[in-house]
Amino acid sequence: MIVWTVANHKGGVGKTTTTVTLGGLLAQQGKRVLLVDTDPQASLSYYFGVDSEELSSSLFNVFMAGKSVTTDDVLNCLCPTKMDSLFILPATMALATLDRKLGTQSGMGLILRRALEQVQDEFDYVIIDCPPVLGVLMINALAACDRVIVPVQTEFLALKGLDRMMHSMEIMQKSLSKVFAYTIVPTMYDKRVKAATGAYSTLTRTHKENVWVGLIPIDTRFRDASEAHSPPSVYSPKTRGVFAYNKLLNFLQNLGSQQ
Repeated sequence: MIVWTVANHKGGVGKTTTTVTLGGLLAQQGKRVLLVDTDPQASLSYYFGVDSEELSSSLFNVFMAGKSVTTDDVLNCLCPTKMDSLFILPATMALATLDRKLGTQSGMGLILRRALEQVQDEFDYVIIDCPPVLGVLMINALAACDRVIVPVQTEFLALKGLDRMMHSMEIMQKSLSKVFAYTIVPTMYDKRVKAATGAYSTLTRTHKENVWVGLIPIDTRFRDASEAHSPPSVYSPKTRGVFAYNKLLNFLQNLGSQQ
């Protein structure tokens, strides 16, 4: 089972779109895919029409099970999607209380990794969508993954968010004694806008070894797909945005085969 965490300290850079689109493309390849929503705002859950506030169990219950989390604890929380091999582990607003509830307890940064280990025979890929803050949830998501995917909107304020994300990963590498493999993905690119081309140039110059060579363009069909509660690759498979994400997926899968 391969685990990717999609993270950045800035909101609105395409984290959820990246999670959903990669997940949909993998499911279309015949892979068994689990998408994990660790953001209390639950954008990923709502994307698929899941109102986790009305559910009897969610990711919050997995965290409450703590170190003794079982396979059933995880499976009982999963929600299906319109795609047979794509499932959601939904978020809830209660996740916002975890830093207060668990932040001072030892070993709480590894709960999600333990939970995913319980279902490692059920899925080929797990993609974790993160909140934009460093806390118990992001720590768990980073500790559980094989690679961090960092979407960065091609504008200068987003580059500041990237700097904070890099700093957080440095802190976590020391805490977890783990070196993160990561890929920076330029998103929302509009070649007609000078600021976008300038930001992209800065991004590739300052982080060139870890920046994916492609670009995710602005694509209004992403919004249409979310309103239909469907992955973009299913809703509108021939759009330029889906084409770009397919190239990204091929790149990530090739990286995995080389490791």
